[in-house]
Parts: sequence; C-alpha cells; structure tokens
Amino acid sequence: MSEQKESSVLFSLKELMNLEEDRIKTEEAQKAAAAAAAEKARVEAERAAREAEELRIRTEEERRRNEERRAREEAARLEAIRQAEIEKARVEAEQKARLEAMAAQQHHERSLAALQQDESKKKLRKLLIGGAIASVLVIGGVTIAAVRSAQENEVRIAAEAARARELEEANKRLEAQFKESEGKMSALRDQLASAKDEATRLSLQKQLEQEQQKQDQLRSSRGGGRPAAGGAPASGGGTKAPCNCAPGDPLCSCL
Repeated sequence: MSEQKESSVLFSLKELMNLEEDRIKTEEAQKAAAAAAAEKARVEAERAAREAEELRIRTEEERRRNEERRAREEAARLEAIRQAEIEKARVEAEQKARLEAMAAQQHHERSLAALQQDESKKKLRKLLIGGAIASVLVIGGVTIAAVRSAQENEVRIAAEAARARELEEANKRLEAQFKESEGKMSALRDQLASAKDEATRLSLQKQLEQEQQKQDQLRSSRGGGRPAAGGAPASGGGTKAPCNCAPGDPLCSCL
C-alpha cells in the first residue's frame, strides 16, 4: 500500500510539473507573439511614415512645377497685353496725325483754289498760306506730342506689369512656404501621435512649436500691409490701404 501511495504521489508531482512546464511554454509563446506583433506594428508605422513623406515630397514637387508653369503663362499673358497696349497707342497716334494732316492739306487746297479764281485777293492768299504753314507746324507738334505720350504710356505699362509680377511672385513664395510648413506640421503631428517615448515626444513637440512660430512669422510678413496715402495708418480713421492680395491667398490680411 505504501508503495502504491508513493507512486501516486510521484505521478501527481510529475503531472503538476508537466502542467507548470506547459504553462511556462504558453506564457513564453504569448510573450513572443506579442513582441512579434509589436515589432510588426512598429515596422508598419515606419513604412507608413516613409510612404507619407515620399507622397508629400512628390505632391510638393508637382505643385511647385505647376506654379512655375502658371507663372510663366501669366508673365507671357502680361507681356502680350503690354505689347498690345503699346501697339494700340502707336496706331492711334499715327491715325490721328494722318487725319489731321489730310484735313489741313484739304483746307489748304480749297483755299488755293479760291484764291486762284480771284487775283485781287493776293493779300488774303498770303495770309492763308501763312495759316497753312502754321497748321503744318501745329500738326507736327501734335504728332510729336502723340508719339511722346505713346512712349510714356509704354514705360508706365511696363512698370505696372513688372510691379504686378513682383507682387504675384512674392505672394506665391509666401503661399508655398506656408503650405510647406503646413505639410511639416501635419507630419510632425502624426509622428507625435505615434511616438513611444517621452524624449521623442518632447523633440517632436519642439519641432512643432518651431513650425508654428514660422507660420506666425509668415502671416506677419504677409499681413503687415502698407500705410495709407499721406503716411496715415491703415486704421483708426485714416484712409484704408488698397488690398493687393491674390484671390484665394491664405495669408491675406484683407480678409
């Protein structure tokens, strides 16, 4: 009987040891599976972050190329308008001078024909000839003034077109910087949301604050505006400065 009891006790201990070993193995397997899952999630997160950054870079490059193309098209359009205005002014000045010369010539011819029929009006003829000469001189002066006005108009149109291009390019640069900063902030927020340790979160938070300060500086540089005419401030009862913002400008202070 004692041998049977001892055998039963040994069997029970062995079963308990086997159960304990199974439990330990199960726990180790679960830990290994959890570690593998965590590593897989980390790798997937890093891959997703890389793909998002690559997509952002490709999108930014495409946007930059589109903006450069639009800028070239706009410059060509403005140049065409300027050339058309110059040509229009030149043609109008030439037509005006030609019509005035024709009118003076016709008047002179009619006067000569009348004088030829009456030799007794020689004195009057001399006066008319003098008037015709004076008319020619006046027409010459008008022609010179018209040409000079066309040249001044050309210079003015060129200056206005250059200023418009400069304003548009400055607005586009600020808008591009603002959008680039928005993309960086979005990426930093995503990284901050998935950060695992405190040091990484602090570093990402600092970068996010720096980008926010950069955006504030961009808004200040775009929204500073210009003083009203006569040096008066743009607010507080003075004349408000005109709004020169491009349509859809997110940095415009006129809104």
